[in-house]
Amino acid sequence: MRIGIFTETYTPYISGLVTSEVMLKKGLEKMGHEVYVVTANLESFHYEYDEEEKVLRIPGIPTGIYDSRLTSIYPIKAVNKIKNWNLDVIHSQTEFAIGTFARLFAKQYNIPIVHTYHTMYEDYVHYITKGYFNHSSKKIVEYLTKFYCDKTITELIVPTKKAYELFKEKYNVERNIHIVPTGIEVERFYQENSSIKDISALRKRYNLTKKDFIVIFVGRIAEEKNIPFLIEVMEMIQEKSIKLLIVGDGPDKQKYEEMVKNKKCQNNIIFTGKVAWDDMPVYYNMADIFITASTSETQGLTVIEAMAASLPAICIDDESFNMTVVDGLNGYLFTTKEECKNILEKLFKDKKTRNALAKGARDSADKHSAKYFSEQVLDVYKKAIINRKKGLRERFMAFIKGDKK
Repeated sequence: MRIGIFTETYTPYISGLVTSEVMLKKGLEKMGHEVYVVTANLESFHYEYDEEEKVLRIPGIPTGIYDSRLTSIYPIKAVNKIKNWNLDVIHSQTEFAIGTFARLFAKQYNIPIVHTYHTMYEDYVHYITKGYFNHSSKKIVEYLTKFYCDKTITELIVPTKKAYELFKEKYNVERNIHIVPTGIEVERFYQENSSIKDISALRKRYNLTKKDFIVIFVGRIAEEKNIPFLIEVMEMIQEKSIKLLIVGDGPDKQKYEEMVKNKKCQNNIIFTGKVAWDDMPVYYNMADIFITASTSETQGLTVIEAMAASLPAICIDDESFNMTVVDGLNGYLFTTKEECKNILEKLFKDKKTRNALAKGARDSADKHSAKYFSEQVLDVYKKAIINRKKGLRERFMAFIKGDKK
């Protein structure tokens, strides 16, 4: 099968979405399929095609939102290149310019299109509105999301039941919706694949001792990640050996660093800043526990990465996590700061429970392998191709019947 993945962001950009795309491409290629990627050029204003990796980069203008760029919705130079690929299916990973391009190209060349919905956009409206017109803006987001994820595609993929219910119960979408949890290359996070030397060097960099109990958060440092919740939990903890490592960068990093100073927690909370994707396994394997209080995830790939590194996952009780985190098996769910504090203090003291959770975490992560993920997505592609042909046949018969009237 010849597959085209259309996305706004791809390597070298680092995000959960990019991780998902890279794993899918590798998984499909291992099964013998040809996979092409169409993405925005984050490095320059030129068209670039990597023949070996089969990645076409389209120039665009910076949007001001992280490293993203806004490309043309129908770049003729790209069309002339892509049509020679003879794609069997297009997989859109974005609702923006390149997502629109994917839909226009698919319609013009009668190619079935699958779309994966990755982001709960209603949780990100504040970036645009700055607190004004939030209600009306969310209605616009709802309309656009329904349009891009229902009216213009063949099949829809979502990573969790939370996203499924958004479309079925709130947006009333009639489109086929397939729940396919995103996979990762779990092996790269295994403890045995990170050297003790690298872990020791990392501990030294952040002035962490062997006695320190490291709780790690990984993600964008921004409002929707609910980081103040974690900071306030750490403020409640009296045990000085418990350290919170906040890994990542984002628009609110400086604000939260000031918050930590004001609460006099700077000895127990460390901000690492941006970390290279290749270095992430060592960060996870330096830690004892993974934590997140974010309620804006569609799935939360960092939870699975952490579990692959045998870290018990301590997560806020949200639908994004309650299909992955099982209390007492691979981690715990919390609803209040007090609950979160108690869990952390319990696991700090109880090594036996911590070790049992660590084993359960790794076993759970193995169910999210890239191979299994790719096989599930491939099944959706096959359904899209069948349903596209069926739809064309039905429209043709309706046309014939109309001619006879």
